[in-house]
Amino acid sequence: MILIENALIVNENRKFKGNILIENDRISRISREPIEAEGAERIDASGLICIPGLIDDQVHFREPGLTHKAELYTESRAAVAGGITSFMEMPNTVPNTLTQDLLQDKYDIAAERSIANYSFHMGVSNDNLSEVLKTDPKRVCGVKVFMGSSTGNMLVDDKHALEGLFSECESLIAAHCEDEETIKANIKMARAKFGEDVPIELHPSIRSAEACYRSSSRAAELAAKYNARLHILHISTERELSIFDGNKELKDKRLTAEACIHHLWFQEEDYQKLGNRIKWNPAVKTRADRTAVREAVISGKIDVLATDHAPHTWEEKQNTYFKAPAGGPLVQHALPALLEMWDEGIFSLELIVQKFAHNLAEMYQIVDRGYLREGYKADLVLIHPNKAWEVTKENILYKCGWSPFEGHKFPQKVEMTFVNGNKVYENGAVIEGSLGERMLFNR
Repeated sequence: MILIENALIVNENRKFKGNILIENDRISRISREPIEAEGAERIDASGLICIPGLIDDQVHFREPGLTHKAELYTESRAAVAGGITSFMEMPNTVPNTLTQDLLQDKYDIAAERSIANYSFHMGVSNDNLSEVLKTDPKRVCGVKVFMGSSTGNMLVDDKHALEGLFSECESLIAAHCEDEETIKANIKMARAKFGEDVPIELHPSIRSAEACYRSSSRAAELAAKYNARLHILHISTERELSIFDGNKELKDKRLTAEACIHHLWFQEEDYQKLGNRIKWNPAVKTRADRTAVREAVISGKIDVLATDHAPHTWEEKQNTYFKAPAGGPLVQHALPALLEMWDEGIFSLELIVQKFAHNLAEMYQIVDRGYLREGYKADLVLIHPNKAWEVTKENILYKCGWSPFEGHKFPQKVEMTFVNGNKVYENGAVIEGSLGERMLFNR
C-alpha cells in the first residue's frame, strides 16, 4: 500500500487538498480527511500537486525497424519522467503496421519493454482495408490514416480506398491531414527559387495552412457522409478551426480535434534559432495560428492535447531542408511546457488535466484510466509547482539525446510518477522493475 498525503488534487474540474490510498494497482480511497492505513508507505505530498497520469494518443516510438532513433523502452522511460503514463503509438514503423500480425508483434514487444501503459494504432494503406476491418475495437485504440505524406511511406491517396475506410470502419479513425498536391506545388516553387538550398523558414509556407485546410475539410466531409468516427490530429492553423464545433459536448461528437505541444509553444520566428529541431509535419506556423489554436483548446473546438513525439537522430536533423526528417522528441517535456503556460495564465491546471487525461479517456473509451477515482488504475503524477530546472543533455532521457527545449529552464517539475500503483519515477530517476499494461476500451 502507498498513502499519498496532503496533496493538492486536481481532478474533474476541482482542486482540493486531500489524500490518496493506493492498494495493489488501483486507487482504493480518495479523501479530504486523514486516511488510516497501517503498514502503508507514506508519501508527504505537502506543497505538491497531484494529477491523473497523462494519456498521449500520438507518439512514434520507432520500434520495430527504426531503433537507431528510439525504442519502446527508452521512450516510455522518458514518457513517465514527463508524467505521461499511457501512450498510443503510430504505425509508420518498419515494416509499416498494416497487418494484424504486425500489429500483434508491437504489442508483444511492449509487453516485455514498456514502462508506461500502451496501445497501438492499426495502419491504413491504399490496399489493406480487409486487414483494417479485422481490428478489435475493444483491444486496439484506433486506426491511423495518412491523408498527407510524412515520415515513412504510408500516404493514402486512392479515393476508393478512402471511401471504403470511412464507409466501413467502425473503429476511431485518426487522420494526419495535409493535401499532397498543394505541398508538391509549393515545393516546386521553392525549388525554382532556391534549388536544394531551401531555407527552413519556408517550411510553414511549403506545408501551408491551405494544405492543412484542404485535407482536413475533405476528411471531415467523408466522415460526415458516412457518419464515421473521425479524429483529426495535430491541428496547426487558424483556418482549420472552422471545421470543428466547440458547442457540442465531447460525448456527442463524431468529429474531434487534437492540438500538439509544439503548435502551442513555438511559432515561425523560432525557425531562425532552432532550425530543423522544430521541423514537424504539419509545420509550426504563425504567431496568429498559435494564438488561435490555444484559444480553441480553451473554447472546446480542440478536444485533446498530445505530443506527436517523433524522434530522429541529431545527425539526421543536421541535413539540408529536404533531407532533414520531420519530427522531434517531446514526451519528457510536454507537461513541463504546459505547466509553464499555466504559470503564464494561458491555461488552467484543470483544463490541462481535462484535455490531456480526462478527454482522452472519454474519447477513446479507455477502461479505468484518465481520472483519479476510487477503483481506477493508480496512474498519477506528483508535481512540484516551484522547482525550476534546466533541460540539459545530462537529464534528457530520449534515445536521440536532444530536445528542442535544451537550455530552457522550466519553473515546475515532475516529482513522482506512478503507473498501475508502481512508483516508476522519482526525483529525476526512472525506477526500473515494473512494466505498463495494454490499455482496453469500453466499446
